[in-house]
Amino acid sequence: MRKNYGKIMKIKENNKAPSFKLPSTSNVDFDLKNIKGKLLIYFYPKDDTPGCTIEAKDFSKLYKKFKKIKCELVGVSKDSIQSHEKFKKKYKVPFKLLSDPDVKMQKKYDVWGIKSFMGKKFLGTIRSTVFIDKGKIKRIWTNVRVKNHANEVFEYIKLYK
Repeated sequence: MRKNYGKIMKIKENNKAPSFKLPSTSNVDFDLKNIKGKLLIYFYPKDDTPGCTIEAKDFSKLYKKFKKIKCELVGVSKDSIQSHEKFKKKYKVPFKLLSDPDVKMQKKYDVWGIKSFMGKKFLGTIRSTVFIDKGKIKRIWTNVRVKNHANEVFEYIKLYK
């Protein structure tokens, strides 16, 4: 079993992806059941913070390549749609950002948990990425380091059969 910050993870590769429906920056709720092919979900802590901005810019640079290999890409955080809209506009993010303010979806995907910063422990979004194909989880990246992450994910999906 995979562990995430010492806890046993509920989601596993090759299992059915937990269903969800969240508000999206497209003004239409994003529902997993409407995705028939490949989907990449990256979970990030907060709009317009240094690491999250780098990650959004890196995924944005690769967005057309993801589309070319028929992979939908979305970002998820607990920020509001209004915050997401400002973030999208400021950094020209071309893909949908989903709002999970009550963190129900993040809990289903095991990305909401105990974090530690400067000796303090608190609950928050554990930066993670999940690749889904035809409703099944095919790959999980946990405790992600931003540098080169978007490229690593793209290379994996590009070679994925």
